[in-house]
Amino acid sequence: MSTSLSRRRFIASSAALGTLGMSPLRAVEPFVRSSRSRLRLSLAAYSFGDQFKASKDGSPARMDMKKFLDYCADHACGGAELTSYYFPEKVTDEYLRDVRRHAHLRGVTISGTAVGNDFCHPLGQKRDAEIASVKEWIRKAAILGAPHIRVFTGGPHGNTEAEATKLAIAALEECGEEAGKAGIFLGVENHGGIVRRAESLVEIIQAVRSPWVGINLDTGNFYSTDPYRELALCAPWAVNVQFKGKVHVGGKSAIEKADYARTFKILRDAHYQGFVALEYEFKEDPFVRVPQILEEMRPLLD
Repeated sequence: MSTSLSRRRFIASSAALGTLGMSPLRAVEPFVRSSRSRLRLSLAAYSFGDQFKASKDGSPARMDMKKFLDYCADHACGGAELTSYYFPEKVTDEYLRDVRRHAHLRGVTISGTAVGNDFCHPLGQKRDAEIASVKEWIRKAAILGAPHIRVFTGGPHGNTEAEATKLAIAALEECGEEAGKAGIFLGVENHGGIVRRAESLVEIIQAVRSPWVGINLDTGNFYSTDPYRELALCAPWAVNVQFKGKVHVGGKSAIEKADYARTFKILRDAHYQGFVALEYEFKEDPFVRVPQILEEMRPLLD
């Protein structure tokens, strides 16, 4: 989309939000889900991030997307989140179709993908490029058969948080419109910047006028004294969950093992129905620790 059209959408979003207290004209309510909660196990490729890279001695990477899908199948993960970072740089549609075929033959559902974007750049070429990149991954996700894409908002870049928030909302509406045409959800992650607080993230989701934009709830990405309260606040808008196995209580460096039962009870109380993807971030070898964490998760899932 051209900068001029993006500018018009930004102005429209600004008008709708007023002085950004926030008071959108029509707040988006939590998703209505009938019946009981249903939690399905997935695994994020991000858990093996370094394994997708060739080693310094020149030996090949231990992982690629097909090997990762094999790993998911062999460890009884019904879902696989295929993080965009680990596809070939110039990935072709043929490759994406081949990955989708492989997933189906191994009995693994592609639960989603994830991109790294920043919607808070000021109006101009950088922001246009970020929006174009997300739209391109919407197209790719459709080929993969992925129903969800994790997206970020970004940070202020010298603007006030209020201005950055308006920029993010306008971009989410623009990309949400494109995602809706493909039947794909965009999940905004609680990933610092303007969404470091649960209240800010919920306000943004309520302001975005799209039924295809929700929250990608990362259970380990709040840094307040009560991260579980923030998880509970966001859970009703969740369209995907990434489980870290750890929480930060009172600061980024204050790491504790997550209370698994408490975390999953929060999801069930919100009637969340969908995938819970383990996104492993500990320093220990993922080939050792990931299976252990998966086994800890299983009794709490469906």
